[in-house]
Amino acid sequence: MKRLRILRRWFARRFGYARLVCLALLIGLAALRIADFAPIEELRVRTFDTFQRIDPRVKTVRPVSIVDIDEKSLARFGQWPWPRTRIADLITDLTRLGAVVIAFDVVFSEPDRLNPDVAADTFRDLDEETRAKLHALPSNDQVFADAMRRSRVVLGESGLPEIIKELDKTLPVTGLAMLGEDPQRFMFEFPGLLRNTPVLESAAGGRGLFSINPERDGIIRRVPMIMQAQGTIMPSLSFEMLRVATGTDTIFIKTDQAGIQSIGVKGFQIPTDRNGQLWVHFARNDPSIYVPAVDVLEGDAPPEKIKGKLVLIGTSAAGLNDIKTTPVSRAMPGVEIHAQVLEAALTKSLLSQPPHGPALEFGAALLLGILVIAFAPMFGPVTLVAVGALFATLLVGTSWYFYTHDRLLIDFTYPLLSTTTIYLTLIFTSFVREQAQRRQIRSAFGQYLSPALVAQLAQSPEKLVLGGEEREMTIMFSDVRGFTTISESYKHDPQGLTALMNRFLTPLTNAILARKGTIDKYMGDAIMAFWNAPLDDGEHQLNACEAAVDMLDRIDVLNKIRKQEAQEGGHPYIPLNVGVGLNTGTCVVGNMGSDLRFDYSVLGDSVNLASRLEGQSKEYGFPIIVGSKTALAVKDKFAILELDFIMVKGKKEPEVIYAIAGREDTAQSGRFQRLRNLTIEMLACYRSRDWDGALEAIERGRRSDDGGTLELLYNLYEARILGYRKNPPPDDWNGAYALLTK
Repeated sequence: MKRLRILRRWFARRFGYARLVCLALLIGLAALRIADFAPIEELRVRTFDTFQRIDPRVKTVRPVSIVDIDEKSLARFGQWPWPRTRIADLITDLTRLGAVVIAFDVVFSEPDRLNPDVAADTFRDLDEETRAKLHALPSNDQVFADAMRRSRVVLGESGLPEIIKELDKTLPVTGLAMLGEDPQRFMFEFPGLLRNTPVLESAAGGRGLFSINPERDGIIRRVPMIMQAQGTIMPSLSFEMLRVATGTDTIFIKTDQAGIQSIGVKGFQIPTDRNGQLWVHFARNDPSIYVPAVDVLEGDAPPEKIKGKLVLIGTSAAGLNDIKTTPVSRAMPGVEIHAQVLEAALTKSLLSQPPHGPALEFGAALLLGILVIAFAPMFGPVTLVAVGALFATLLVGTSWYFYTHDRLLIDFTYPLLSTTTIYLTLIFTSFVREQAQRRQIRSAFGQYLSPALVAQLAQSPEKLVLGGEEREMTIMFSDVRGFTTISESYKHDPQGLTALMNRFLTPLTNAILARKGTIDKYMGDAIMAFWNAPLDDGEHQLNACEAAVDMLDRIDVLNKIRKQEAQEGGHPYIPLNVGVGLNTGTCVVGNMGSDLRFDYSVLGDSVNLASRLEGQSKEYGFPIIVGSKTALAVKDKFAILELDFIMVKGKKEPEVIYAIAGREDTAQSGRFQRLRNLTIEMLACYRSRDWDGALEAIERGRRSDDGGTLELLYNLYEARILGYRKNPPPDDWNGAYALLTK
């Protein structure tokens, strides 16, 4: 045992336990990469997305066109699906215009519901001669099939999550030639397959799956070039178009033990990942390749957009629900993804991961990890940061170089993540040692500063400086109305006054803190608070207003308790009434004060306005008054009532102010809506100098306001109007009223 302890101490002094832990961590990270753990893959593909957003594929030629079943075409010919005779006309017109191959990004799985024989059996009161003539006519599907035989058409098919019917083994399939391992175990597999009707399948020049599987986050990055569906190996729609265009009968699949390497036809060898997927090198959405189907059918399509092109027929109409997300677009029609695959293949602008890429990434991670474990503890922090930045730049630069010059996708995130994790583990030991120093700081300063500030200083000593940051915040000022009178009743009981202050400040404080507010300071019976600092709060306006209404509710509860106590004790009862001012705007928040003493506080014009609004609550008769930015942010959650258009002393720009009269249930009440409409009418008349109309609206409001809620507001405007009748406002008056007090 003694020798073991000596050996352990020697190892700790010579190498340190941290290095041993980091070696184990390096092995664990290597295992995660071999298993391709989901978060690691997510980080990798997100990085490749960023590359594509920075440097998307630039189109120099446009070998593909999309005949779009768009909103315009649907408006002209009616809802989808159209009669197959119209689809036949579309094929005939595209063939006449010189389309090389025509492919459908839709499936025709059922016979046309408008076939003549269906009509003959559906319509009533047909004479037998007409019924016989209808039965003698070729079906719409046959007309469609005949049109396909006169052209080169690829029909789309869809993979399904379950089998809906057995496949017809007599229908044609694409020929396959396989080199290497059996590729089927690597392919994506759909349990079921949705095919077109047999008469159409037999007439088509090719058949391909248009099914695209988004990745876990819903983004299309890779498109399978070869898949299994209901036991049948099938090419993708885009690759089948290449096969038909080149006149090749067979698709060649190259596979090794790691998976599918590539698939090819005459003149094209497309590299894939191990599952037969192509990394699509996306360009941005290109409206110029779209041709409305209605333009083709009515002879208005530009011939140069069809002649010599591979033509895809699909839809961008929102109602047909074929919109996908790609690395470069949040709303790309699915048919354009097939077009992008074809463009990338035809212009030799393909992305791929080199077969040796994962080995390089893995080796780089191991090498860098060992170097960090061996040498990081020997260097100072500045040197480590500089060397780390150099290696990070080298990794990112190498990955970017191969992407831009060779269109190879090489992942730098795993080596960087692995190395960073090991480095952070090494410095964790230093962090543990620093905890003892931080405890000393808390012990030394805890009796002089607030616990929150002490914790902040202990975590980030660099914050022990003056300064602040700009951010949008919501500011609150609250004050107890008539507190001077209340104080006088306690002039012989100062301890009782202190107890009363604590008694009402506690529920008000709790209401603010419960809604994510920060208490700035107490000023006697007043509270200043703010939202959206120091922690971010995306709903700071809503939380501030909720806190204000909660404060009134809690004061009501306290008043009921105090009233009962007064009755039982036989002493006078004076209710507590709170006024609140709220305003939202850009402020400076941070440590304010002198070099020797400072507080975490907030400054700005928006703070001053919040204070002024609180002071006006008694004038307008509403306990909660808010600025316009606050009101607009919460107008759907509270009963908001416009009060005035004021010019605050010291400000150049007037401000519309509002009252919060209650929550959403109040806003939905018929009584509040009537009063709000009358108030809006009164304000409109007042600001347009229609004094009689304003007074009439006030009288109607008084008759509707059985609770006297707006009495002070009506009195205020009535007095103003009478004053303006004697001394009219100037000609350039905009309706703003200048407050005489702060």
